[in-house]
Amino acid sequence: MTVSDAATRSPVPAKTIADTDTVMVRARQLGKRVSLPSGPLTILEGVDFSIRAGERVAIVGASGSGKSTLLSLLAGLDTPSSGDVELAGTWLAGLDEDGRAKLRGEQVGFVFQAFQLLPSLTALENAMLPLELRGERDARGPAQAILEAVGLGERLNHYPRQLSGGEQQRVALARAFVARPQVLFADEPTGNLDTHTGEAVVNLLFRMNAESGTTLVLVTHDPELAARCDRVLHIDAGRLVAS
Repeated sequence: MTVSDAATRSPVPAKTIADTDTVMVRARQLGKRVSLPSGPLTILEGVDFSIRAGERVAIVGASGSGKSTLLSLLAGLDTPSSGDVELAGTWLAGLDEDGRAKLRGEQVGFVFQAFQLLPSLTALENAMLPLELRGERDARGPAQAILEAVGLGERLNHYPRQLSGGEQQRVALARAFVARPQVLFADEPTGNLDTHTGEAVVNLLFRMNAESGTTLVLVTHDPELAARCDRVLHIDAGRLVAS
């Protein structure tokens, strides 16, 4: 089965779409500054917005504008210099590193440009990982089911080095969705793929997102990909200039 074929199937069980009046992600006067030998550098400043449950939002901007830093702050992978982030009903400033990690494990999925698969684990083991980290007893069953649904039923025991780029990103998508996250963060998910494969992976991403009702926050430089989202946030020199 090709990635295009997989994109036409329903890869995750349908669930009730979240209440669209609920704010799932909120940035409040968010800022990030770092110290350099030449002096302080402001990466983000005064960023304010909210994202409703089930919404698909693209974050766009020129290289170096701060969009990937913003994604890291929203996901609790980095801490802001000022302001705060609300993620799935919890303000991150009130959590320590362990608390943020626990929240991510329970509520968040990730898809990265570089796939971020563990090379020593098979496709199945990579997909099982989020469920195992949550302490779920049956990680194998759901992981195998979602890999089969994205067209990788014959690749379960293959390692990342044995998979094509498109197959690796499908494993990453399966891993991201298998734990049924409330929020999915995607950072340039097609950046390492050719145009045809990237388009098929995007179709699969949006289909899986629609089936699961997950809130999608997507960083991209591709205007066509951004246009498929419900809303676009434009970041310029660390500031939100348009929504």
